[in-house]
Amino acid sequence: MDVADRQVLRRCRVRLVSELQVAPLWDALLSRELFTPGMIEDIQQAGSKSRGDQARQLVTDLETRGSQALPLFISCLEDTGQNSLASLLRTSSQAAKRDPEAIRPLDLMPVVLKPEELSVVKPDPLKPTPGKLTAAVLGPEELGPTKLRPEVLRPEVPRPEDIGAGGFSDVRAQIGSRGNADLAYILNAEPCGHCLIINNVDFSFGLSTRFGSDIDCEKLQRRFRSLHFLVEVKHNLTSKQMVHALVELARRDHGALDCCVVIILSHGCEASHRQFPGAVYGTDGYPVSIERIVNIFNGTGCPSLGGKPKLFFIQACGGDQKDHGFEVASASPEDRAPDSNPEPDAAPFQDDPGSYDLPDAVSSLPTPSDIFVSYSTFPGFVSWRERKSGSWYIETLDSVFEQWARSEDLQSLLLRVANAVSEKGIYKQIPGCFNFLRKKLFFKT
Repeated sequence: MDVADRQVLRRCRVRLVSELQVAPLWDALLSRELFTPGMIEDIQQAGSKSRGDQARQLVTDLETRGSQALPLFISCLEDTGQNSLASLLRTSSQAAKRDPEAIRPLDLMPVVLKPEELSVVKPDPLKPTPGKLTAAVLGPEELGPTKLRPEVLRPEVPRPEDIGAGGFSDVRAQIGSRGNADLAYILNAEPCGHCLIINNVDFSFGLSTRFGSDIDCEKLQRRFRSLHFLVEVKHNLTSKQMVHALVELARRDHGALDCCVVIILSHGCEASHRQFPGAVYGTDGYPVSIERIVNIFNGTGCPSLGGKPKLFFIQACGGDQKDHGFEVASASPEDRAPDSNPEPDAAPFQDDPGSYDLPDAVSSLPTPSDIFVSYSTFPGFVSWRERKSGSWYIETLDSVFEQWARSEDLQSLLLRVANAVSEKGIYKQIPGCFNFLRKKLFFKT
């Protein structure tokens, strides 16, 4: 689906979600091969209690269905008597083709203030302006150190000057070893929790074999076992099998455990989203959005993990853009073996590879607690993988965890990963994360 069609769907999304009658559509969608039976079943299960949820998922998935998805969908609406929605989409599509700017959100023009409008006028306390509040102008005496209140600092939070010769290990001792649940998650269970690794290597439709991924998988198995997780690996799952494996994990009783980890190694692409960007491919060539994966483990789907950290590590491309980087005076030496030939985990078979949808900035980002999603690359960009040594991200993650997991929290570890990966290769890559943890997380080592 091209950029204009995606913009049409987003422009009409609210009305589609509120008015779309999904039940009559299934046969029409199947007859035009717009969706497979498995995809329709997934949509029905995702929103089994709500027509709106089904409509929202259908519109989201529609953006991944190729260049003719919008006109075929309009025909399905007409066949099922939903003519007002069909007319809305057709009119918007025609307008977009005539004038692409017509369907884009209005740009907000900055207000340029003249110098005289920025001057500070000290109000006369004897002549207050009627109907307006007078500004309180603080002088040096009001801002002096005697007015500061050091007592607002919580004494149990270690300050930089309190860090002794042991460095961050001292900080960990102050936070973690005391069992202070206000500052850090307590990971005392044995095993600490489940770790599911989905390793997709061989694809049956249009996607290349991910040589080197098995190396990543083996490293992660060893690493998370050493961190006291019960590791389970599943190889070469279709999109439907991926969802089934994740739902099965979420439905387990995690009451006696302290954490849960999900790792996905696969090809990936951009996808329409409201919360978490990106999607990963099953071996059948159909994508599963990161947003859907994460939400399987929310409070409703997995109540026994409520209040406990849920960590997701995604080794997959976020799109097909290649970052050439930019020169800096203090750049580190290039970290690349002479005979290396890195491969991207992007999806090369898209109808229009240059028009992946951009991160949806219209919807606001909610704040689900105790969720941490680590991406191998920035949304929209490729993620590089070596055939002999595995992906840059997983290789670095394993090395950093080996050296620093005993003394540093998860965020600090991943800052090290991001810095190390950013120095690799001719093409550049930078990992990142969506962090909704409420506390520091130190692995059990």
